[in-house]
Amino acid sequence: MLVKQPYDGAPITEIASDDAAAVDAKLERAHRCFRDRANWLPAHKRIEILRRLARLMEREQEQLAMTIAREGGKPLTDARIEAARAINGAESAAGELEHHAGREIPMGLTPASANRLAFTTKEPIGVVAAISAFNHPLNLVVHQVVPAIATGCPVIIKPAGTTPLSCKRFVELVHEAGLPPDWCQLAVIEDNAIAERLATDPSVAFFSFIGSAKVGWYLRSKLAPGTRCALEHGGAAPVIVDRSAEIGAIIEPLAKGGYYHAGQVCVSVQRVFVHEAIKADFVDAFTARVGKLRVGDPTLAETDVGPLILPREVDRVESWVKEAAGDSKILTGGQRISDYVYAPTVLLEPPAKAKVSSLEVFGPVTCIYGYSDLDDAIARANSLDTAFQSAIFARDIDVAMKAARLLDASAVMINDHTAFRADWMPFAGRRQSGYGIGGIPYTMHDMSQEKMITLKM
Repeated sequence: MLVKQPYDGAPITEIASDDAAAVDAKLERAHRCFRDRANWLPAHKRIEILRRLARLMEREQEQLAMTIAREGGKPLTDARIEAARAINGAESAAGELEHHAGREIPMGLTPASANRLAFTTKEPIGVVAAISAFNHPLNLVVHQVVPAIATGCPVIIKPAGTTPLSCKRFVELVHEAGLPPDWCQLAVIEDNAIAERLATDPSVAFFSFIGSAKVGWYLRSKLAPGTRCALEHGGAAPVIVDRSAEIGAIIEPLAKGGYYHAGQVCVSVQRVFVHEAIKADFVDAFTARVGKLRVGDPTLAETDVGPLILPREVDRVESWVKEAAGDSKILTGGQRISDYVYAPTVLLEPPAKAKVSSLEVFGPVTCIYGYSDLDDAIARANSLDTAFQSAIFARDIDVAMKAARLLDASAVMINDHTAFRADWMPFAGRRQSGYGIGGIPYTMHDMSQEKMITLKM
């Protein structure tokens, strides 16, 4: 498999990929680890491995960030933040193990349950198979693999075909930290039919998928009986800007939320509903800021916006903007810079049925719409089949709390952009946007199962 830089298509390196036989062998090795219950890794050993892993990643944090930037196209400044978050993820999982425990079940509440003691313990759910995405090639892998290590599950991780190098290095560091190789295996797969085995194999107890809704829901339909799963897709994140919002304070976070990693984020700011009383001033200020974003080589620290992951994504974004342009106004951008880069773009009042208004753009495009009635803005924000994170900017606390209550979202950010995330918080899409809850402690819960033990005295 040839890995290329998305900024200019230049080759980085070539790595070997796995065929069907290799994937089957990895599944068998993982299943063998889990079946050997007497040799499961004790909690103190898992904590030791995770803390050593964090130190190893910290030692080469800058190299990890540069790999993210080169293979994924994320600007180096943001890639450094991703690497730091990945380190924190390993530390967080180790800390979570300190209170990852069962509970006492009350007995003696009836005569039949007298003279008994009952309690639960936490056990690993089984083999974890994970398919990851390109847009956070290190930290998403951490969110899928580290909880498996923490809970004692053997795990097989398949990175995105465009960004396998961050994952490959991470797995090497996991082994260097002391985890036996069969407990964490890398699967580099080019053939989708072979990758599907990771979801359908009956030895897989938990399937973790981050990617498109079309693929995620399809794979869920193919799971073997008893396999649990978590799906993380995307959406067209809405932001409401109330008339009480301070324009000078919201432009920077909205520009960051909309154009971070060229908009290739599942909760990227996409639809901005602005009260008519401040719409003109907001449009001027926001357009001016987006127009100043520095577009270029993601390996340079001064770059704000890098490339899209593949040239075909530039073609798609360009076609969506052209479709909407006839019935809306392009305030800035609206054209490709190269075969790999699309200019940061702001559209004013595109039609509700246009692709940029109704589907996830996953590119450097935001849309501005005016509103006069808050209920109308909330209804429009809630009108799509997707629902993930949303936001309300307002100094009026009544407006902010009303929007927080009525917005259909798994998380509502008040006076912050929709792409905010802390790695220990719950992170989940609703309806077509996903299934299950992400976040280090929540994934650890899903990758565990309780066993009840009773003692009759």
